[in-house]
Amino acid sequence: MATTASYQATIEGFEAAGLDRAAALAAIETSVAVARRARDRYADETGVPAADLLVAGSVGPYGAMLADGSEYRGDYDPGPMALRALHAPRIEALLEAGVDLLAFETIPTIREARVLLDLLAECGASAWLSFQCRDDATTAAGEPVADAFAMAADAKGLVAVGVNCGPPRHMATLLAAASRSTHRPTIAYPNGGDIWDAVTRRWMASDGGGFDPKVVATWTTLGATWLGGCCGTRPTDIADLARVLA
Repeated sequence: MATTASYQATIEGFEAAGLDRAAALAAIETSVAVARRARDRYADETGVPAADLLVAGSVGPYGAMLADGSEYRGDYDPGPMALRALHAPRIEALLEAGVDLLAFETIPTIREARVLLDLLAECGASAWLSFQCRDDATTAAGEPVADAFAMAADAKGLVAVGVNCGPPRHMATLLAAASRSTHRPTIAYPNGGDIWDAVTRRWMASDGGGFDPKVVATWTTLGATWLGGCCGTRPTDIADLARVLA
């Protein structure tokens, strides 16, 4: 299993922070360059082959750009043209900057996933696709996860499909559903187990169970070949997970 690191940004987000479009694109390019330098330095210091250390360009959902927590609800539908207008320039910038693959992640709706897979086929790159799910049976928008995973079964350029940034307690059931719906390798990287409060803009503690590297490692028995952590997980959590898997 290769190790990956991803970074998410949108042109619109940078523009909202005061950068013009050219500066926003330059910032995305710089972020990729920094990640590539970190990868190369780690390879030099540890002897791990650089080819096993991938830099993934994060292509998160339209809802994240709205900054109102709607990526965890999937209650937006600006239409396919608006979705393309957001995603296509970012995908192009990430690929031109030299990412090894794209990470279509925290996607809350089938309709947005479909647009991303169309763009993937057009650009000829590689990517994984991971959905944001509200529970162990539906996407954040309330769609059956079996339908979400099945739509990715024959997508060109897709290297893995699964779920991310949901509570760990749902992941095993979701991975099992993914394995039943597609022949693709599966991926899961849960959050730390807390709940995002869009009003206060912070993570709220939940009693539903946190990130346990030993538990996450057992998901390989469900066919998962890509494992990690999302919001609320720490470098020590990922290091512990790597040790358990090793």
